[in-house]
Amino acid sequence: MKKQTLYRRAGRTRTSGWANRNQPPVTLVSPEPPKQPAAPTRIGKLLLPLRRYYTRFERPALVGAGVLSSLIAILIYSALAPGQRQLTQRDIDAAVLHTLESLPPEPSRASVAYENVRRSVVLVRQLGIDEKDTKATGVGTGVVIVDTGIILTNLHVVAGADRIEVVFSDGTESAADVVSVQPENDLAVLQAKTLPDDLVPATLRSTQGLKLGDEVVAIGFPFGIGPSVSFGVVSGLRRSYHSTDGKRLLSNLIQFDAAANPGNSGGPLVTVDGDVVGIVTAILNPTEQRVFIGIGFAVPIENAAAAGGISPF
Repeated sequence: MKKQTLYRRAGRTRTSGWANRNQPPVTLVSPEPPKQPAAPTRIGKLLLPLRRYYTRFERPALVGAGVLSSLIAILIYSALAPGQRQLTQRDIDAAVLHTLESLPPEPSRASVAYENVRRSVVLVRQLGIDEKDTKATGVGTGVVIVDTGIILTNLHVVAGADRIEVVFSDGTESAADVVSVQPENDLAVLQAKTLPDDLVPATLRSTQGLKLGDEVVAIGFPFGIGPSVSFGVVSGLRRSYHSTDGKRLLSNLIQFDAAANPGNSGGPLVTVDGDVVGIVTAILNPTEQRVFIGIGFAVPIENAAAAGGISPF
């Protein structure tokens, strides 16, 4: 026999059989009617608009009260706190001085020029042999222009030498040979036999853009002391000069006022960037003292480079 599906009806529940026999009777209690609100008093009627306004603007009112409290606290602190001291000129000067003292000093232009060319400058010794020992019979300066050991100097620095020795910036000493000369410009080209490991040739620069008043630096070994650095300007261009023996006329020279003395001969005349624009060759002094009185001459680097067999310009 097929069983029918049973469904539970919502709302009423039928009770039958033994399940309800012992159940106590259920008493239905009707709900109490809702209490009516008490009628507002006269004062309540007066405060009712205020309560509605407060309820509506409660959050903005709290924010505004907080801001107002903060402003009052700041004003009270400002009134009670000590005032800031006015800055004086002495305070400003002290601050500027402290800043300047804390900064590293700027290197001078002459220092920058020397640093850029110093590894290319060499001491040139003219050596003679006496009965007991080898001694230097003359000193001058040279500058390395090729990293194979090609050195430019003055012809009068090495003329008549039994032997020539050069000393590089790192202290390396080397014998050197004269490989070519240019008497009309008082120039000689040397080849060093022993080279330092880190030999650096100088940077050569054309004199075409050189102007009167341009700053220049002369580097060399005046009286064998050095390397020494002197600073000055270009005083003239395309100058002529008779050698001290009167046998040679040097022309197209750079005139400069950086201090130069015997021993500076053959050394580089460089720009403030450290580029070689000339080879120091002579000083003008009408007396027999042969010391610098403010006028020196240098062979333009174009002539000197040609003597070395190179044409970089």
